Amino acid sequence: MSASPASTLGRGTKTSKASKDHKKPTPAALKGAIQLGIGYAVGNLSSKPDRDVLMQDFSVVESVFLPSEGSNLTPAHHFPDFRLKTYAPLAFRYFRELFGIKPDDYLYSICNEPLIELSNPGASSSWFYLTSDDEFIIKTVQPKEAEFLQKLLPGYYMNLNQNPRTLLPKFYGLYCIQCGGITVRVVIMNNVLPRAMKMHYKYDLKGSSYKRRASRKERAKSSPTFKDLDFQDMHEGLVFDPDTYSALMKTLQRDCRVLESFKIMDYSLLLGIHVLDRKPLSRGSRCDSRRGQKVLYSTALESIQGNVKDPEPVADDDTLGGIPAKHKDESLLIFLGIIDILQSYRFVKKVEHSWKALVHDGDTVSVHRPSFYADRFLKFMGTTVFKKSHPLRGASSKRKKNSLYAKSVSQEILSPLKERKEEKKAQSMDNLDGNFYSSSKQPDLLPESAVSLKSSGKEEEDYENSEDRRASSSTIALDDPLPPLSRSQSDSELDVYLPHTVSPRRPSWS
Repeated sequence: MSASPASTLGRGTKTSKASKDHKKPTPAALKGAIQLGIGYAVGNLSSKPDRDVLMQDFSVVESVFLPSEGSNLTPAHHFPDFRLKTYAPLAFRYFRELFGIKPDDYLYSICNEPLIELSNPGASSSWFYLTSDDEFIIKTVQPKEAEFLQKLLPGYYMNLNQNPRTLLPKFYGLYCIQCGGITVRVVIMNNVLPRAMKMHYKYDLKGSSYKRRASRKERAKSSPTFKDLDFQDMHEGLVFDPDTYSALMKTLQRDCRVLESFKIMDYSLLLGIHVLDRKPLSRGSRCDSRRGQKVLYSTALESIQGNVKDPEPVADDDTLGGIPAKHKDESLLIFLGIIDILQSYRFVKKVEHSWKALVHDGDTVSVHRPSFYADRFLKFMGTTVFKKSHPLRGASSKRKKNSLYAKSVSQEILSPLKERKEEKKAQSMDNLDGNFYSSSKQPDLLPESAVSLKSSGKEEEDYENSEDRRASSSTIALDDPLPPLSRSQSDSELDVYLPHTVSPRRPSWS
């Protein structure tokens, strides 16, 4: 049986003698204190005027004590006394505004109904809570992670300004709750996998192979989260159309370079797969759990479509913002996001990698220097997990064959017609006069200035030869005239100009 959030989060925290006399809060009381504290912080922030975010705003920490009986500044409540710390409130307010989150909607999502507790398949001791409307995840973080996130905020601010469409976690708030001798630090993030959509497969992928297989305990769950080696055993890759594949990989590349610049490693891609051919989505259950998308760019499809400006919310359709994909003959919806980015390549991680590299192949372990980790992560995603569909070459070659066949058939039809026409023309050649060149029935003939062929004082056979030459050159473009041809030129010399003509006897592809 797993330990309760309160007992788990209490491990490793320092408590004073006075705090030990207080009764530890129950998990329900702890969740209630978190909701009340966030509600108070956001409500108190609404009284402060809007202004530009300054550099010093990222390091601000506001602290307030909320006794159960209430005070002049705080409301009364039925939870144990607790202290609330709010990190960088103005910066996070800017982040929420950037993603279109209104304060009233934010408070309604977090504080209106009890939080839903989620299991944690990872190796960390973090606990996850989901808001009832499926919008936000509340995750507990370690002190070092909270400290690292606060140091990360200026660069995170700059990156979001340049690119709000990202698969990186979207942070909306960082808080610390001290209640009954227990210190809990929580971060508010976007929800990657909507609960209203049944995930037939879930994966936590890093691109490494060392111990990257779900445990027996995890596999026994009703909805297990598998890992890299499990994916390779169960799937041959998820196939996207070329445009979607390109947009997805460009987004991943950009996000990984941002993480590399912050010296971040050991992150994962959380991947959810919904098979459309299985158990169609019930519209009633979806509407009950997701009343409408509040957050811009929060769906997987929006996050990778960087060339679309100000899209309409897509949460009301049956896809919930999933990315269409194929696996063999199955149609899929893909939900994904990069998670666990608060691991920097600090001294402890360097030592961990060095130790593991002595026992195992250093390139297969998850802990690695940020640049190598990013390259390996992208290679695994772009070649093993995600694949680009290719047009059917058989169909295009078949079309080409049909086209060639049609042309050859037309040549066979036209050739006898031309032969009969030339025979008839030869029989009536004696009746032609000098007006042949100016006939209105021959609009594509070259003028006499372009091709000078005269027949004065020659025999009838030479006259017919010159007529054949005129017929051959009659289809040359008027803007590219040939030099005058003398009667002494042979047929082999005339062949030099034949490729410029369009003759039914000689197909253009030969």
